[in-house]
Amino acid sequence: FMNISLSEKNAVICGSTQGIGLAVAEELALLGANCTLIARNDEALKSAIHQLDTSLRQKHTYFVADFFNTAEVKKAINAITTAIPVHILINNTGGPKAGPIVSADESEFENAFQQHLINNHNLAKAVLPGMKTAGYGRIINIISTTVRIPLHNLGVSNTIRAAVASWAKTLSNEVGQFNITVNNLLPGLTDTQRLRSLISALAKDRDVEDVVIEKEMINSIPMKRFGSAEEIANMVAFLASPAASYINGISIPVDGGRTGTI
Repeated sequence: FMNISLSEKNAVICGSTQGIGLAVAEELALLGANCTLIARNDEALKSAIHQLDTSLRQKHTYFVADFFNTAEVKKAINAITTAIPVHILINNTGGPKAGPIVSADESEFENAFQQHLINNHNLAKAVLPGMKTAGYGRIINIISTTVRIPLHNLGVSNTIRAAVASWAKTLSNEVGQFNITVNNLLPGLTDTQRLRSLISALAKDRDVEDVVIEKEMINSIPMKRFGSAEEIANMVAFLASPAASYINGISIPVDGGRTGTI
């Protein structure tokens, strides 16, 4: 049978107070994982914790850290790994703002590099010793389909997301021998607060109603609908499970077929 139980596994989920991050935390908890959430809003974290399943006696906790501050994130993960071994790490944080690459200031690249790649790297380095000792590790990076095909008007994001994917592939080659896998999940257009904000921003730029942008986006998806955060979380949960033990170093689009590559 397919073993997707996460009982007695400890998971750290970043950016987990809303959207995809929260959906992932909820799914991992349902499969039995003890979840530690990291995000920047204390009240939102408290609310999120109460939404997680505890029917299997899971224990959930949280740490406050702003991903724009790498020192805070490093302090949080060091505190976590001092207390418990981490078996599952979900790297997830909001992407850089939209805009053409020719308009981007160099500071936008530097900030995004710190927020995404450097944080991911520090988080992974902190959890790897415990994963090696346990003989079980899953590092899953929530990135974007821009890893496959750069998207219009997302210059900084396209650049940094690709760097994260290359970092992850390199890491997967080094740690696979310890039964630690590193994979990337590439969400397509997912119905979250972030997507709704993006739709509003694009509508404002073009001086049209939000529904015009929404319709255009939906028409670009073969399945003719947005994805749900829960659908993304289902794939993350599978990759985190024992069943996905031989899947390593890949980037998986979950996008309703929108990305134009095989």
